[in-house]
Amino acid sequence: MTDLGMTRLHEMMVILQSVSLVFYFIDYLNKDRRAHRIGVWLLSIVSFLQTVFLVMYIIDTKRFPILSLFEGIYFYAWLIITLAIVLQIVFKLDLPAFFLNIIGFIFMTIHTFAPNQMDQSAVGEALLSELLFIHIMFAMLAYAAFSLSFVFSSLYLILYRVLKKKKWTKQFSRLPSLKQAENGMTLSILTGIPLLFVSLVLGLEWAYVSLDIFTVFDFKIISSVILLLIYVVVLLLRNKSRFIGTNYAWIHIYAFLFVLINFLLGSQLSQFHFWY
Repeated sequence: MTDLGMTRLHEMMVILQSVSLVFYFIDYLNKDRRAHRIGVWLLSIVSFLQTVFLVMYIIDTKRFPILSLFEGIYFYAWLIITLAIVLQIVFKLDLPAFFLNIIGFIFMTIHTFAPNQMDQSAVGEALLSELLFIHIMFAMLAYAAFSLSFVFSSLYLILYRVLKKKKWTKQFSRLPSLKQAENGMTLSILTGIPLLFVSLVLGLEWAYVSLDIFTVFDFKIISSVILLLIYVVVLLLRNKSRFIGTNYAWIHIYAFLFVLINFLLGSQLSQFHFWY
């Protein structure tokens, strides 16, 4: 297989595993068995592709790939993901498999976009460009999910006010029910949180590999981490029934204001996030 072919294979594995993480996260917080099955299948595909590449590498080099840091990272990622599959399928241990999947994803990303891989070749430059594209795409999808939660929260407050004041008219007949709006808020951030997490991991990897001067204390990075933590806290408090009804809707609206700050102001104050 050519270098470009290997690059595409690893790129595909990182994308599939990132999507797998999204479904694992949805299942973990929402007890969604369909999302669980999709996540397991995607992770199984990643494990199969990793094993194929590992066998091909052993045949090509006629040795076991653990003699360098670069090889060791890949082998470690393969072990972690294989262990996650075994725990998931054989022992039905969902939570350990979920966290192993996260660790495996991080190390697969490091291996795929490692600095010694990103030389000045056309393949390396193309891969860096695609890594940046994937990072931005996941961030945009996360922002879209959080925007949807804002819409549902606004509709919830409108519907609550209409019902409370008994001003129901035909114009409001197309509004979702309070339960539907509340579930829509939860499902939206349930989708946005893992998307933003994956975007952060890929963005940090791109910045580390591509930039001569890089700091994790960049305004955009800090604000993105804070944004992620805000929505995680909202979700955790929701699961503990700390936020219900209109309070839950308002907290989504306040959180979305921070999304706007992160999206617009964060890019202006960042050292390397620029609008052109």
